Amino acid sequence: MSTTTTNVPSTLTAKDFATDQEVRWCPGCGDYSILAQVQKIMPGIGVPKENIVIISGIGCSSRFPYYMNTYGMHSIHGRATAIASGLKATRPELSVWIVTGDGDGLSIGGNHTIHLLRRNFDVNILLFNNQIYGLTKGQYSPTSEEHKITKSTPFGSIDHPFNPLALAMGADASFIARSMDRDPKHLQAMLTRAHQHKGASLLEIYQNCNIFNDGAFEIFTEKGSKMDEALFLEQGKPLVYGANQQKGIKLDGMKPVVVDLTDGTHSIDDLWIHDERDFYKAQVLIRMFDNPNQQGTHFPRPFGVFFETERACYEDVMAMQIEEIISTKGKGDLDKLLRGKEVWEIV
Repeated sequence: MSTTTTNVPSTLTAKDFATDQEVRWCPGCGDYSILAQVQKIMPGIGVPKENIVIISGIGCSSRFPYYMNTYGMHSIHGRATAIASGLKATRPELSVWIVTGDGDGLSIGGNHTIHLLRRNFDVNILLFNNQIYGLTKGQYSPTSEEHKITKSTPFGSIDHPFNPLALAMGADASFIARSMDRDPKHLQAMLTRAHQHKGASLLEIYQNCNIFNDGAFEIFTEKGSKMDEALFLEQGKPLVYGANQQKGIKLDGMKPVVVDLTDGTHSIDDLWIHDERDFYKAQVLIRMFDNPNQQGTHFPRPFGVFFETERACYEDVMAMQIEEIISTKGKGDLDKLLRGKEVWEIV
């Protein structure tokens, strides 16, 4: 079964998905923007409010269910994916959204995240990545850069950080995308695409924590640097970027190369054309994860849909398996199963 889509009354607006609860994030937090964009796209996805469920774990992002006028659950640390899997298995008609953070979803919940992706439940994972533990006051997280100085690493972190999308690719996720809190239109487009995908979608959202890690993604979000440092992927379009669209990415075999489109040696016809269905090129794109502050030429950070493929969903295959077994063996007898074949009486 797939998520039930019906003709929802067009009178619904973003306000219909807001609750009467006071939104309690720090002033200026990127979570406000993400909440606003989720509420804006909800009236257009074609699912009644009573068929939408928001499930979160623990962290700043995990307050999300309180602020969405849908069903929801604020669950336990790292286990939102496990709870969502159980819900989707038993109620496949629901539209299930998982809201998690880089700490919640990649540290204590990392194991659950990769297994949900490989099982391919038809759910949407929104991974808020701010490269810090915000709720517990600023410890380094699995995505914090090396040498990060925090309260838990006063001399700098020696951990190598996760690239969340590379992790998703390794888990055979069927939909992988990235957006940011400070580009509302792009974020709305990616949220809609994630919902439209039949299978497990992972959308990483760069989210600014202005209290404990302010400006972590500023180079990708600010007007003065965004066009030169962010590469926006569009299906069937060449990889072009720059303030004046003067730069591009071409492939030398399977090796990406940055080229200057104004030097007379390259044209737009030489560039890599993005194909969301290309498994191998998606892995190259995901590895464009350079430190933008490093000296010399570096790759821009891609945003958009990296990869999408069709694969059977866990809940559908499970339902088919149950039907097949019932058709061949009949309905089971729970009492008989519990008693087993080997019983004895004590006299």
